[in-house]
Amino acid sequence: MLSTLPFTLSALRNAYASGVSPLDVIEDVYARLDRIGDPHIFIHLCPKADLLEQARALGDHDPDQPLWGVPFAVKDNIDVAGIPTTAACPAYAYTPDTDAFVVARLRAAGALMIGKTNLDQFATGLVGLRSPYGAPLNSVDPAIVPGGSSAGSAVVVGHGAVAFSLGTDTAGSGRVPAALNNIVGLKPTLGTLSASGVVPACRTLDTVSIFAPTVEDAYAVFATARGYDAADAYSRDFDPAPLTAPAPAPAHGLRIGIPDAASALFFGDTAQHAAFARDVARLSASGAQIVEVDFSPLYAIAAMLYQGAWVAERHTVIADLLASDPAAVHPVTRQIVGLAETLSADDAFRGFYRLADLKRQAAPMLAGLDLLCVPTIPDFATVDELAADPIGPNNRMGTYTNFVNLMDMCGIAVPTAPRCDGRPGSVTLLARAGQDALAASVARDFERDCPRTMGATPFALPQPAPQPAPKPAPQPAIQPDATDSRIALAVCGAHMTGLPLNAELTRLGAHFLRRDKTAPRYKFYALAGGPPVRPGLVRSSGTDAGSVAVELWSLPKTAMGAFLSGIPAPLAIGSVELADGTWVKGFLCETDGTTGARDITDLGDWRRYLALQTAPAS
Repeated sequence: MLSTLPFTLSALRNAYASGVSPLDVIEDVYARLDRIGDPHIFIHLCPKADLLEQARALGDHDPDQPLWGVPFAVKDNIDVAGIPTTAACPAYAYTPDTDAFVVARLRAAGALMIGKTNLDQFATGLVGLRSPYGAPLNSVDPAIVPGGSSAGSAVVVGHGAVAFSLGTDTAGSGRVPAALNNIVGLKPTLGTLSASGVVPACRTLDTVSIFAPTVEDAYAVFATARGYDAADAYSRDFDPAPLTAPAPAPAHGLRIGIPDAASALFFGDTAQHAAFARDVARLSASGAQIVEVDFSPLYAIAAMLYQGAWVAERHTVIADLLASDPAAVHPVTRQIVGLAETLSADDAFRGFYRLADLKRQAAPMLAGLDLLCVPTIPDFATVDELAADPIGPNNRMGTYTNFVNLMDMCGIAVPTAPRCDGRPGSVTLLARAGQDALAASVARDFERDCPRTMGATPFALPQPAPQPAPKPAPQPAIQPDATDSRIALAVCGAHMTGLPLNAELTRLGAHFLRRDKTAPRYKFYALAGGPPVRPGLVRSSGTDAGSVAVELWSLPKTAMGAFLSGIPAPLAIGSVELADGTWVKGFLCETDGTTGARDITDLGDWRRYLALQTAPAS
């Protein structure tokens, strides 16, 4: 028996290198499942004899295969050749001839698939209780819902019976169950994991997701499974990037947005509120700049997921079944998806327009941020609460997840230290499409200092393996398109992200490029007058000059005249030298305009100056 062996990739690799056989590991997988004693984790559990035969077929230990002998499970809306795919609906079941694209890649890397896991029917739900095959029990606390829709996939990893599992994520199904079972849930950029061989929920928003005990393991599986698939019209070819661990911490120097006090939602769960505050403080202590933002536009986007176009998209998957055998569909699923039958094509297009408007409204808030950090779930829900109200608690679970795929963001849910009541802590780090490695690298840093066990197991979290420092990221081009129709503009004051005059840029179609600094040849002043208070940037050859923080924005040349007409004296647009020696257009101040101004060159950052003005007197 291998009962003292945690099923992490590093532990399994070490065990195999020391002579342990994959036959022994398979025997132990089934022994662990017997001890767990939950018949509702799997819809189809492969016979042990079949897995032993597959383990024998691996041959001699091959360390060059990244997942050699690693046991895993697959959500039963993802195809595995020769095993029925049910999507938790017996009337829908079919038996595929081939593996889904991602399953094939994992098996080719040496992984051993032991079974198909239970789910909320047709991946519609975040609680894990909407299945005719029964509901799996939460691995940490059976009184709490297991989370959905990828319930069985999360529970089996939470129990430590497999090394990883595949789920899917449209509204949070790869993140919510991770939080509830004290494990990692990686929701990649849409299109980086092929959806070939996956029963869709909302095809335009779906992604395969990964559950694992650690960030490192989840990302390693992602790196193996990802790849461009020409057969999937929604597949996208993003360059893979490794996890990195720059000193002193991955979060150092990043601007990370969190819900502000007015928009943060915890539904009365004070322990969850306290745990999130603790985890944000940890990010701040690691060197991140925490930026509080109004999440109202994101909540409005989240509310759209089960309205209009996207409910209709779910309806396309089961329309024939609803017409021919409506009783075959779970009553709650039928209630939710049936809304589509009251909608028109006009409603769908209105939904698209509304989403575009809300994205535009949210853009200034997100510009200049590297990541968002949110509670993975706002509160916990019990099985009894869902029995009394099958919809309300489920909707709450999606508070911080439903907007993510609509915004084309990637994310990773990572366990943090337990809450004050012993329930698992969890935050999700969200980034722009293609920034999966950034989100995972910062999430991995939580594993260095947060004391916890893995899932419901007694195994302590292993120390992460050393990771390389990142290569310097290439800076965005100053002119962002080939037609030379835009101009880069450096702003150093009230036009920066989140400050009073930023809307003057965004209204004219400006896009954020990056944060930067000037060459060390400028004096910086807080000018007299206002509101709004304004800075003045003056080029100087004196020894008391310094570098000043700026933001670079890309402004259409056709809008430049309108922008210039609103600039008051003593400010003007001139040429500003950046720290790397390049020149861009930017705000400068006439020397005479500094009369009566305060020299803030030593601060070198308008935001720092504003913070000092609002800080309480000591």
